[in-house]
Amino acid sequence: MILEEKSSLKRQLTSLKREVLLAVSISSFLVTSSMSSVGIAIPAIMRDLAMDASTSGWILTTFLLATTVFLVPLGRIADIKGRKKLFVLGNIVFVVSSMLCGFSSSSSMIIGMRVLQGIGGAMIFATGIALISSVFHPKERGRALGLYTSSAYIGLTIGPLLGGVLTEGFSWRSVFFFNAPIGGLVIILTLLKLREEWTEAKGEKLDFIGSVVYGAMVTSVIIGLSQGYLVLIALGAVLLGAFIFWELKRRWPVLELRLFKNVTFAFSNLAALLNYSATYASPFILSLYLQHLKGLSPQQAGLVLTAQPTTQAIFSPSAGYLADKVEPRIVASIGMGLTALGLWSLSHIGLETEITTIIFSLTLIGIGLALFVSPNTKVIMSSTPSKFYGVASAMT
Repeated sequence: MILEEKSSLKRQLTSLKREVLLAVSISSFLVTSSMSSVGIAIPAIMRDLAMDASTSGWILTTFLLATTVFLVPLGRIADIKGRKKLFVLGNIVFVVSSMLCGFSSSSSMIIGMRVLQGIGGAMIFATGIALISSVFHPKERGRALGLYTSSAYIGLTIGPLLGGVLTEGFSWRSVFFFNAPIGGLVIILTLLKLREEWTEAKGEKLDFIGSVVYGAMVTSVIIGLSQGYLVLIALGAVLLGAFIFWELKRRWPVLELRLFKNVTFAFSNLAALLNYSATYASPFILSLYLQHLKGLSPQQAGLVLTAQPTTQAIFSPSAGYLADKVEPRIVASIGMGLTALGLWSLSHIGLETEITTIIFSLTLIGIGLALFVSPNTKVIMSSTPSKFYGVASAMT
């Protein structure tokens, strides 16, 4: 009888892990494919809604800004109110806002709905890794994170192709409508299959003032850096100091800064910041280089640039599996080294550089990021108390 009960519990746990991983991976694919497909539809949106170039830029900017601003506060809310609950709500918000984007009749409406869509995306990103960490044992967490990461980069890879096919075959509105059935599937799967809830910080309060200061700080820094406004950058620095001062005095801060006393947590997040900062801009710079200096068409340039996310999608599951078998910090360090080598190679390109050399460098970066992201995320989550999984998930 005891053996039968243990066997039944094991099957239930295995089923729960599979269902959580499936739900968060589909949702991750949904958000990242949407992020990368909208850019292809921008020219069609500009024509249909009579938008100029500067205004159309906000279609992309507002989504990214809203996602970044709300990530940490929403991660904290997930820890308090329930990760599954916020995950479902995030998918609902993302689907509804996507539909409203598709029905937009003016520039102000689509930009406003993109803000709402970004908030939905923040809810999804803030809970995905947290849900995986809640159900997977640390010894098997790496492989799950690898599959989750792979789904995100599959979305980034096929998003531009999907956006082109939908825009050309139907209209730019179909790019947004496409999100509805996928998001609906995730909502149904989660509500029917995930019976549990994870609220390790239940009963604690959200630091509303800290959340507002955090949002204002992030907004000032991002807009200041992107637009070159030194006043906003300086304001962001002042708000950062105010945020740290405020948070250290709170009983229940929105961001538990004392987590950074853990050297592993602190240096793993620093490594992530350095890695993502170094690699984030390369696709944009290379896009200009390939089209304006090498004479490639937008479609040809796009195909070249898919080398990195495609490679990362292929190698991420294996990297996660490897992180479960050997010290993940070693795997992440190797990945950081390969990424640096790929970036060094790209820093030496010129007018005579062969396209194959660029593809090789991007492939090297893709392998490096695959070896870095999942293992490093595993290290961060393993060094975080479970009551802060939502916040840690939002930061990775």
